[in-house]
Amino acid sequence: MTRDAAFDGDQRDAPRATLGDLALLFLRLGLTAFGGPAAHIALMENEVVRRRRWLSSERFLDLLGAANLIPGPSSTELAIFIGYDQAGWRGLLLAGSCFILPAALMVSFIAWAYVRFGTLPQVGGVLYGVKPVVIAVIVQAFWALAPKASKRSPALVAVGLLAAFASALGVDALAVLVGAGAASVVAARALGRGETRLFGLAPLGGAGGSAAIGAMPVSLLPLFFTFVKFGAVVFGGGYVLLAFLRGDLVDRLHWLSESQLLDAVAVGQVTPGPVFTTATFIGYVIAGGWGAALATVGIFLPGFVLVAASRPLLARVRRSTPASAFLDGVNVASLALMAVVTFQLAKGTFVDLPTVFIAIASAIFLLLLRVNSAWLVCGGALAGTLVRGLR
Repeated sequence: MTRDAAFDGDQRDAPRATLGDLALLFLRLGLTAFGGPAAHIALMENEVVRRRRWLSSERFLDLLGAANLIPGPSSTELAIFIGYDQAGWRGLLLAGSCFILPAALMVSFIAWAYVRFGTLPQVGGVLYGVKPVVIAVIVQAFWALAPKASKRSPALVAVGLLAAFASALGVDALAVLVGAGAASVVAARALGRGETRLFGLAPLGGAGGSAAIGAMPVSLLPLFFTFVKFGAVVFGGGYVLLAFLRGDLVDRLHWLSESQLLDAVAVGQVTPGPVFTTATFIGYVIAGGWGAALATVGIFLPGFVLVAASRPLLARVRRSTPASAFLDGVNVASLALMAVVTFQLAKGTFVDLPTVFIAIASAIFLLLLRVNSAWLVCGGALAGTLVRGLR
């Protein structure tokens, strides 16, 4: 795949990842990336921008902005974008699959135990120690990306602050992103750098409503297409997915009970990798191993298709002055959403002195000693288990 010079800029001389590099990196992230999309994005930034220098910060932010504008799990789609950027179609398939597979296998095992024994494993100690590490990793990534996203422009800084304020008030994430993009275009035009129209740029991919699948006995084909629908229309991550799952699987189709759904969401939250592997758990509970496989493929398949369709548009976006301004606004708003999520996560993370100490120690190891974040996640899990065990 040939890179577009207008979009690549200083990327033309950057090192390129091999397929083996991509497989090893995203398999490891799939095994160790706890904490949800904000943490996944921070870990990817650390690996592909700082350590390996496959991407510049500017390109990383462009890919992140595009991932936020299409439906589906944003951090998984960012992994797919990175793979596509580095190695074309094979990289797209490999990076996304390697990031998803470890979590899907772990969730399948937990689902088997859940169906067999009727309860979820106890992982409180692991999460207790991992969450402070995740906070430190996210803050490090935010600190590095914020100057690049704002371009040290007062107008973009103001857009980012307004986006953070709107997100904190509960405004829908997609509305925040589109509003920030529009505000950036207006600001650019007011400062004399923009044009008068946006060349039809809009959020990529499908949105909003979907055709309902009529109530029927559970079988593999309707199960698959139900999860394809979720992957194709859900913006906003795991918590928005919860509303879709409840409306279809509990209220309309009666495939799950309320308690089973909450257990499925809990498993998606406490395992590393994509939160959307909640679908794997649900598929197993409903229809066993084949159900888990088809639900997983179904919910992630639209992301692969949408990334492949939208990636060629990025070069065109950067060549258009108003569209480029729109993407600048989306980029800074993406970081604002990341900051708000991190603050909300931190409120439930720093519950005592050990959690504060783990976060400070992680920050020191990250910033001064440049220890790989995967080791810190493992260390946090061990420390949390030990602390909980001593109580």
